[in-house]
Amino acid sequence: MIQVENLTKRYAGGEAVRGISFSVEKGEVVGFLGPNGAGKSTTMRMLTGYLPATDGKIEIAGAKLPGESLLVRQRIGYMPENVPLYPEMRVEEFLEYRGRLKRVPGREIGHRVGLVLDQCGLTDVRGKIIGTLSKGYRQRVGLADALIHNPVLLILDEPTAGLDPHQIRSFRELIKELGKDRTILLSTHILSEVEMVCRRAIIINRGKIEASDTLANLEKRVQAGALQIEVKADPAKAKEKLLQLPDVAVVHELAQAGDWVFFEVTASPGKDIRGEVDTLIKKENWPLREFRREKARLEDVFVELTQE
Repeated sequence: MIQVENLTKRYAGGEAVRGISFSVEKGEVVGFLGPNGAGKSTTMRMLTGYLPATDGKIEIAGAKLPGESLLVRQRIGYMPENVPLYPEMRVEEFLEYRGRLKRVPGREIGHRVGLVLDQCGLTDVRGKIIGTLSKGYRQRVGLADALIHNPVLLILDEPTAGLDPHQIRSFRELIKELGKDRTILLSTHILSEVEMVCRRAIIINRGKIEASDTLANLEKRVQAGALQIEVKADPAKAKEKLLQLPDVAVVHELAQAGDWVFFEVTASPGKDIRGEVDTLIKKENWPLREFRREKARLEDVFVELTQE
């Protein structure tokens, strides 16, 4: 569905995107992640044909940029971070207008407008002026606009920016539903959103791809999944003993309660230290009242791959 090879964007001040390559297969919902200034929005604008690439190849649903720009735009629905709407128009009127601009056949416009109003939960506000709607509803109008011409690919840039928690949850469910019959590339700073909606993530930093894999595989790559233990022992001696284990990278003392000390023990990348730590506790005869392993999260992956 999306094929990108050695994509580069140069400005007078330097390179915003530096020779990146990645692919998104048909039917996937993929998260596109990176810190501010990493090149996410620049990449998305190049994918949608709004910004010319300096170098590299882009193919979207069988059409190539820049030569087939019009064909690419017919096959994608793009929702930018700041959705451009006409606040003085009514919702239904705006979507009919956008459908005509996107060359939806006249005989189909009524059907398409009704369909996207229903899909995006806008039926009850179809006659309202856009400027009077809440931020959440305006985002839904932007999504309906991206869907009006029935694209096979949706590119969403920070679609839940500025929404409250209830609106975010509602919008997230809407994206999950749309992902059942479309390919979606989703850019967001809300990492929990990617964990709930996407199966795979692409992480970009300083204009280069740092990782592209399933969420499960990404979580295995980092120094995460720390082991948390609470034992009755001398804190300094216990920490020293734990650090002597071959696969232990870091030991943090989190708290003390009387004779009990609470440690977070982090393994070297790709290592499972539960057996080593359990053996040490038994060998030292430390009374134990907590022993649990924290599951690695996408946030851990993101921080480790993009931190300075």
